[in-house]
Amino acid sequence: MRVAITGSIATDHLMTFRGRFADSLVVEQLDKVSLSFLADDLQVRRGGVAANIAFGMANLGQRPVLVGAVGEDFADYRSWLERHGVDCESVHVSESQHTARFVCTTDDDMAQIATFYAGAMSEARQIELQPVANRVGGLDLVVIGANDPEAMLRHTQECRTRGIPFAADPSQQLAFADGETIRQLIDGADYLLTNEYEAALTSQKTGWSPEDIAERVTTRVITRGKDGVVIATRGEEPVEVKAAREVRRLDPTGVGDAFRAGFLTGLAAELSHQHAAELGSMLATYVLETVGTQEYTLGKARFLRRLADAYGQDSADAIEPHITCLAP
Repeated sequence: MRVAITGSIATDHLMTFRGRFADSLVVEQLDKVSLSFLADDLQVRRGGVAANIAFGMANLGQRPVLVGAVGEDFADYRSWLERHGVDCESVHVSESQHTARFVCTTDDDMAQIATFYAGAMSEARQIELQPVANRVGGLDLVVIGANDPEAMLRHTQECRTRGIPFAADPSQQLAFADGETIRQLIDGADYLLTNEYEAALTSQKTGWSPEDIAERVTTRVITRGKDGVVIATRGEEPVEVKAAREVRRLDPTGVGDAFRAGFLTGLAAELSHQHAAELGSMLATYVLETVGTQEYTLGKARFLRRLADAYGQDSADAIEPHITCLAP
């Protein structure tokens, strides 16, 4: 199964605040908010939703095609991704702008305040998917992740026109998009991936009830943090998967991307939605246990042991033939 991952490619600047953002917020003064938080730590890491998902899939043994726009400062990042098995031949390189940047501060409650600079990402709207498909021998699924809004709309429309199955994953862009834009992004999707808040926001902005969305999307995947994930496919009983237990909690940045990487790997291997979600949930814990979205190392034996502990030996046995972790 050939999967193209479209979306942001960015450098992450991750900071930690030893305290609670909530303690500094005055509800009656939110319209005049002016706050500064003293960070204890700064980590500069590779990131971006598309790159994170592609990295996770590649670590599990897939060969995802990364599609996005970057600056000329992408050289080292490209080398890193290619060394881990990501196809970067369809990444557009801007001649005038820097690679996008994500600046995020996380408090002791794992709440986050972030700012995103688009930079070269704005040129993703110039990318046509058909040449990508021609180069790799066709595409079985295109993931349309958070990106330049015009790029997201273009990729979605091209998938519809050319009959390419697509997964809508608008995530961070839901906050900025209006109802009509969101309707265009999700209508006809084979998969719609959101967290609980994003699912509610999607209904609120589009004016479509969950039932209306279910008529327009084949499968909804809604992550619920510590409460796991629910997968609802039209005409079938919903599937619920609990969250895998983490060893420690260091930084939640990129956890959702890791879930998607595992879930998509499961789809590529033609596993059931149950096993695909278990694979995604297990991979997500590895990101939660590290600082940075691509800093984890997968050892297959340990990964399968943890998978069996979380979901039973049957799950590990079903998944084992379909993953090839990079580390021993």
